[in-house]
Amino acid sequence: MRTVRRLFYKDIVSSVVFVSLAFLSLFYFIDFVDELTDVGTRGYTALHAAAYSLLLLPGHLYELMPIAVLIGTIYALARLAQSSEYTILRTGGLGPARALLLLASLGLAFGVFTFVVGDYVAPLSERYATDVQARFKGGIRVGRTGAWLKDHATTPAGERSYSINVGSASADSVLNDIRIFEFNADGRLVQRIAAASAVVQGNAVWSLRDVAVTHWDTDLTPASLGSSGNPGPASAVRAGETRYAELNWPSSLSAGVVAAAVLPVSNMSTFELFRYIVHLADNEQAAQRYEIQFWKRALYPFACLVMVGLALPFAYMHARAGSVSLKVFGGIMLGISFVLLNNVAGHLGLLRDWTPWMVAAAPSALYLLLSLAAFSWLVRYR
Repeated sequence: MRTVRRLFYKDIVSSVVFVSLAFLSLFYFIDFVDELTDVGTRGYTALHAAAYSLLLLPGHLYELMPIAVLIGTIYALARLAQSSEYTILRTGGLGPARALLLLASLGLAFGVFTFVVGDYVAPLSERYATDVQARFKGGIRVGRTGAWLKDHATTPAGERSYSINVGSASADSVLNDIRIFEFNADGRLVQRIAAASAVVQGNAVWSLRDVAVTHWDTDLTPASLGSSGNPGPASAVRAGETRYAELNWPSSLSAGVVAAAVLPVSNMSTFELFRYIVHLADNEQAAQRYEIQFWKRALYPFACLVMVGLALPFAYMHARAGSVSLKVFGGIMLGISFVLLNNVAGHLGLLRDWTPWMVAAAPSALYLLLSLAAFSWLVRYR
């Protein structure tokens, strides 16, 4: 059994590594050619483009790992079946259950590797890539309206709630175009802070620069309220603006929470996604998008196990059922369909407000059932 395991693992792992390197080379070439359009602007050189494209490779490897596992496993098993080696192994006592157990253990190993790449290596490398982009491409734009955060605090003047807008981010964790709206317990706007830039310190204090503070002092008495309860003409509203070169603004928003809101979702690990979801829930903000991403990130490594199971039926196909290249082509089509279904399910779940963990698990569960059904049919009838 040890010899069979060594034969399986050696052939499959070498095939998966070869397929992964082929895909990564293709994606690196595409990214590098795409980055060449920015060479020569703001000191951006071809070396920077090459480094930036290289930093994107771990993220590509994480996304492509299930497809590489599927194609590599199909190629290795189809080659064993074509040379009749798999038939000899079956004659020697390699039953379907034992073969499935062998491949399941290998699939789990691929899943652990995918989790490590996706949760540790890819977020770190993409943060460096984001830093390169911010340094040479004029910062990171956060959508058309920027990133919005919410915060609450208890001050000597009473309960306060804050809505914070970050326009963009640049290198060295500097936030640009900051607007902070402060509301009292009645929901009235009492102060607005506009800053050109900000840095979130370790104690969650925002160090603001080039600051303009606009405050409204409203003295609302019963005589100044109209019949509807809104301020009438007699209310005393005083507005003023104060400017500061620097201003420290205390907050409960840590640098990690702010980075989660500003940086792309691909830069976040599973734990960071969970922490940001808790922050959104505490502030009554929509977290559906991040919940789906969290469950996809948590369940995606198990897709490698599904892909290994999907590849096993190809070992039971007779050589006359098609050449190795035809089976590999079929594996590529299956892999592309899985990625397509996985992405479409995420968007549909966001639009339809479906349960996040079911949205993330549905594609893998569907393909697992497909692989087990094909495997059972081939073993029983072929």
